[in-house]
Amino acid sequence: MTATGTVNYHVHKDHRQAFEIDAGGVVGKLISPQLEETEVALLDTRREQTSANFEQDSVGFAIAPTQVTSFADGIDWQAKYDQEVVALLTNELDAKEVQIFDHTVREDDPNSDRKPARNVHSDYSQEGAEKRLIDILGAQEAAQWGEGHYAFINVWRPIGNPINSAPLGFIRPSSVAKEDWILIDLIYPDRRGHIMGLAANSRHEWIYQSKMTPDEVAFFNIYDNRGRPSIGHSAIDLVEDANVKTIRKSIESRTLVRY
Repeated sequence: MTATGTVNYHVHKDHRQAFEIDAGGVVGKLISPQLEETEVALLDTRREQTSANFEQDSVGFAIAPTQVTSFADGIDWQAKYDQEVVALLTNELDAKEVQIFDHTVREDDPNSDRKPARNVHSDYSQEGAEKRLIDILGAQEAAQWGEGHYAFINVWRPIGNPINSAPLGFIRPSSVAKEDWILIDLIYPDRRGHIMGLAANSRHEWIYQSKMTPDEVAFFNIYDNRGRPSIGHSAIDLVEDANVKTIRKSIESRTLVRY
C-alpha cells in the first residue's frame, strides 16, 4: 500500500520571496515565506516495484556503516567521518576528487537550533552554485574546476535510531516541470543567499526509503554543471509507527565533487 505524508510547497508570487534566518540576530528564529501544506503519495524504495538510481533520479541509497559513534559538539569526529564520506562518493559515483565543506546535524525537537527543513526545495541555483564554488576554492581553482565536470552532492544519514518520523523525501526529477521552481532568497544577519523552492504539481512523484537506519545513507545531487537535474527534497510529516517515540536526528554533509 502506498504511504502518504504531508509536505510544505512554496507558492508562486508576483514578488521575490525570502526566508529570514536567525532573524533579528536571534539564533534559530526563522521567518518563512508562505508555504502550502500538501498531502502527497510516497513510493518506498524498499518495495520491489519502486527503485531510485542516481544516474536517472539524482538520488541514490546505500548501506554505509560509520565508525563514528557520536556527532556531538566538542567531540573530534569530523576527520574520520570526512574520510568515510569521501570513500562513499568515490565508490558510488566514481568521483575523482571530493571536498567536504559543511556538516549539519538536525534534530526534530522544538528546542533545536537546526530542525529538519520542512519546505520543498533544492539548495542552489546555477548562480548560487557558481558563487559557492568560488567561495570554497577561490577564483583561480574554481575556474579550473569549471572547465571540467563538477557537482554539489549532499550525503544524509540518520543518527542514533532508525527514522520513524519526518523522513527525508525526494521528487523524481523527471516529474518536475521547469516552471515549478521558484527562486527564494535567504537573508542572514550578515549575508544573503538563495535556494530554489518548488511549487506544488500533481505530477510530482515522491520517493523515500522507509525506516532508514544509521548504517544507511542517501546521496543526492544539488547542482551539476553538466546538467544532471537538481533534486527537490524535504522532510515529510509522516510517522511510520505510532508506538515508537524516538526523535528524528540526522547529519547532512555538503560536498563538492569533481568527476
